[in-house]
Amino acid sequence: MVTLKDKKKRSNSSRAWLTRQLNDPYVLQAKADGYRSRSAYKLREIDKKFRLLKPGQVVVDLGCAPGGWLQVVTERASDGIVIGVDLQDVAPIGNVEFIKGDFTEQSTVDILLERLNGKHVDVVLSDMAAPACGIPAVDTVRITVLVQHVADFCDQVLRSGGSMVAKVLRGGTETQILNELKRKFSKVVHFKPESSRQDSAEMFVIALGRKSNPN
Repeated sequence: MVTLKDKKKRSNSSRAWLTRQLNDPYVLQAKADGYRSRSAYKLREIDKKFRLLKPGQVVVDLGCAPGGWLQVVTERASDGIVIGVDLQDVAPIGNVEFIKGDFTEQSTVDILLERLNGKHVDVVLSDMAAPACGIPAVDTVRITVLVQHVADFCDQVLRSGGSMVAKVLRGGTETQILNELKRKFSKVVHFKPESSRQDSAEMFVIALGRKSNPN
């Protein structure tokens, strides 16, 4: 086990986080593989299981910083159109188009729609998470709002047969949204990748096969 050896003053929580990072096999593997974040392996697992990404697709990645998921998308959806959106800056990745902005604001969605220029999207990905306050009920409401924004965006741009992936918290998707997704997609499941830390409440809702005429 690697331990911190510097003399900097840090809080116990900060030291614990840094120690965990230093000993996290996915953090180490990400550095070896050239990924910007360990979260790249979450999308790799999701794609391996559900086969979402294919060459030539149009893919939108919401909450894309620092770019780990974008790297995986460009590997597997080569020659396609990839657009990332985030509040933070993201260093350039290949031919990825980046929009800096808050996806929950209509002005950012309008820019995204303009960039798509009427093209239907094959896959919408969201690793977005609202800042956690530590109160489970409040954190759940915050991420539920984000998932609803993603679902509403899919209503506007996702092609028939397209797929959606969105981060949720332990316990899964809020019932109303889950029922909405089940009505609009052929298959809706929850999935927790092995690369997601076991003490983390995060998991993902996977919605496959967008229906052309949802009831």
